Order: sequence, then structure tokens, then C-alpha cells
Amino acid sequence: MQNVVSRKGSSKILTFSIPHVFKALQLLDKDKFVSRSKFCEELHLGEGAIKTLILHLKDAKMIDTTKSGTFLTTKGKKFCQSLMQVIKGECKLGKCKITPEKYNHAIILKNYSNSIRTGLEQRDYAILYGSSGCTTLLYKNKKFVFPGEDKDCFSRDKESRTRLLENLSPEEGDVIIISSSADPFVAEVSAKNSALWTLATS
Repeated sequence: MQNVVSRKGSSKILTFSIPHVFKALQLLDKDKFVSRSKFCEELHLGEGAIKTLILHLKDAKMIDTTKSGTFLTTKGKKFCQSLMQVIKGECKLGKCKITPEKYNHAIILKNYSNSIRTGLEQRDYAILYGSSGCTTLLYKNKKFVFPGEDKDCFSRDKESRTRLLENLSPEEGDVIIISSSADPFVAEVSAKNSALWTLATS
């Protein structure tokens, strides 16, 4: 994905980045064809940026286009499948004690707990995209715990615990990154950025 967001020759500075590419691939993995207008709406980017994004993905042999829209190539499908083996799911989470903002976006990394130190790195990656806060949790002994701790973060919040269990189906050793913002899109892209850079630097 880093190659996709690299400038080509004398091209202008790009207005999209790695989490936008990931979200675009998620859309393509979900739907057989995706129109430019849907990309614009879902990625919060203008028509020009979407045209450039599509061009870069085509250059990477990840996608192709027809009159029906943009679709994943065999290479694109294989890449998505390998990525989704680690990033198994995402969900929205309401305001609670450890996520005080109105909008909170949770994303799971399968079996990545050994790559987490304090959770500060994940917070820094999220803040780069406007997050007002980012919480990293490990799923350990059937509990959601902070790195280096053993106390259940949701012992008094069954609603948040149930939502994460039902939507993410965590297992021993999984990591859950929750990014927060007053804007739902910022919460989502900042969580994606944190998760993707965690994978890239592990």
C-alpha cells in the first residue's frame, strides 16, 4: 500500500493516504463493482483524488475498471484476503469510560499481542489522522486488558464488552485498537492508520 500512495514522477502532492487505500480495498472486497461517486462519498475525497487513487491502484495491478465501475483483480483479491486474515473486523463503539468521545472506532488485529508494547505507538499513529485519543487493548484470559495489566477494562461496562465480543469475536492474543473523535470518519481512518502501521512496524 505504501507504493500506491507514493508520488509518480512529477505528480502533485497526493491528498489520499494508506488508510484511504485500505478503505477503498475494503469497499471493493465487499462489492463486485464500485463507482467513483461511491468512492468519493465513502472516502471523503474529491473526484480528482479518486481518479488518481484509481490510477495508482491500476498501476499496482490491484484493480481494473469497466463501464460498470472499478473491481479487484486476482492480485487485488489475494492481497485483500491476506490482509483480512489479520484485520478480521471493525465496529463502532459508543461513549464509555475508556472511550469518552461521541464516536469511537474499534479494529481487531488477530494474534498480534506480542507486537504491542505500551499502546503509546498506536495512539501516536491515530493522532496523526486527527484522533483525540486512542486506546489499545489486549484480549487475555477472556478479558479486555490494557498492555502490561490484567484488570478487565469492561468489568463494569457489560454493554461495551458485549458489543466488542459480538462484532469482533476476539480470541486469546488478539489486539483491539479503539480510536476516538468528534467526527465518525476521523475515528475510522485514524483507527485504520494505527492498525496498518502496527502491522508494518511489527
